[in-house]
Amino acid sequence: MLVNASEMLKKAVAGHYAVGQFNINNLEWTKSILLTAEEMKAPVILGVSEGAGKYMTGFTTVAAMVRAMDKSLGITVPVALHLDHGTYDGAKACVAAGFTSIMFDGSHYPIDENVAKTTELVKLAHDSGLSIEAEVGSIGGEEDGVIGAGEVADADECKRIADLGIDFLAAGIGNIHGVYPANWKGLDFDALARIKEKIGDLPLVLHGGTGIPADMIKTAISLGVAKINVNTECQLSFAAATRTYIEAGKDREGKGFDPRKLLAPGAKAIQDTVREKIELFGSANKA
Repeated sequence: MLVNASEMLKKAVAGHYAVGQFNINNLEWTKSILLTAEEMKAPVILGVSEGAGKYMTGFTTVAAMVRAMDKSLGITVPVALHLDHGTYDGAKACVAAGFTSIMFDGSHYPIDENVAKTTELVKLAHDSGLSIEAEVGSIGGEEDGVIGAGEVADADECKRIADLGIDFLAAGIGNIHGVYPANWKGLDFDALARIKEKIGDLPLVLHGGTGIPADMIKTAISLGVAKINVNTECQLSFAAATRTYIEAGKDREGKGFDPRKLLAPGAKAIQDTVREKIELFGSANKA
């Protein structure tokens, strides 16, 4: 049974660990993440970007697939199905489609408009039993067409959004989507501490979890980060394993590629990545 993410993140704040959000793009990715979370006895959040939702033929299809897979695999750990970097309309669509959690990314709007739209979506989400994430200070880089300049969030604006009743907050602190450049300055922990002081025990979200050094991850968790998003690292590991399989000439062993065999190395690579992150985030055996 799928759940919203509110309770699992409250427990993460209290227990000083973080829950991993791993984005899904197809059946193989979803299966790999669910099986690894079950193996590690860790709560998990399945993230779906609007682009990935469109690729998988729509949010209703995604929700139906995840619910059926969760049941057929006998998953016992808490699983949330979450819209990642959702638009105003996309958030509404995911509520209707049967997601259990949504993110509204209003960080590119003026703060008053972000507040107004978030206010409406908080009511819609909570009336439907969903958790909701909001964002202040855009996340740097580009992920699935979502581009951010890498702003450091203003602590007072974070409080304005937090006070609307959201369940968790993404606040830019120098993190970016994609691969971090060599000249990256690192996370701004002073900004994170200022934000934490304003919002209290509200769970914080760290986007762009790929490539952040382990010591920074642990410091962020100690300052209230309870959800860490990982997507690029899964993409890279999946692609590398698939490429190795193809370059090894495995297709010559039969009459052509069996898609189940072609995708198996990539699926295993995702499991290895998810397992490593769950250990780093401290969420193993927290279900």
